Amino acid sequence: MTTLLHIDASARFADSTSRKASAAIVAEQGADTVIRRDLADGLPFLDETFTSATFTPPENRTAAQNAALALSDTLVAELQAADTIVIGTAMYNFALPASLKAWIDQIGRAGVTFHYTETGPQGLLNGKKAIITIATGGTPLGSDFDFASSYLRFILGFVGITDVTILDKDGNAVTALAA
Repeated sequence: MTTLLHIDASARFADSTSRKASAAIVAEQGADTVIRRDLADGLPFLDETFTSATFTPPENRTAAQNAALALSDTLVAELQAADTIVIGTAMYNFALPASLKAWIDQIGRAGVTFHYTETGPQGLLNGKKAIITIATGGTPLGSDFDFASSYLRFILGFVGITDVTILDKDGNAVTALAA
């Protein structure tokens, strides 16, 4: 059985190019289970309670700290359950939508999705595949002013997801991106 996590980050709905492209990719994958996460309504940004909770052992967390991590725990569980992650996103002002960056902040947790070793950080989400489709509004993917593609490839690799394919809105793979 395969599980796919489908994430959309475009603020647009009916006319969203990235939503249409990500839906087509999900359909092509033929996963047994699809977990759907739409970021258009936004996610909370990190705050003092959240960050202090991540540095507090679970058994010592306050009720407020547990509440601050509840959504993050859910987002991490979705990611851990998935074999494949499909992300459909727009590029806003040469970078990611704030909602996608907020998702990254929620799932990038030391000791949960990565940990530090004597030789540096090591991702804990190994063996997964990510397919990202980006609608840019004209910004060439892989260009000097595309700050979305290389960041997504890097942050996914940081948490252990190194099999990353980035596609433009027409489904063409972008290979000129640094890992």
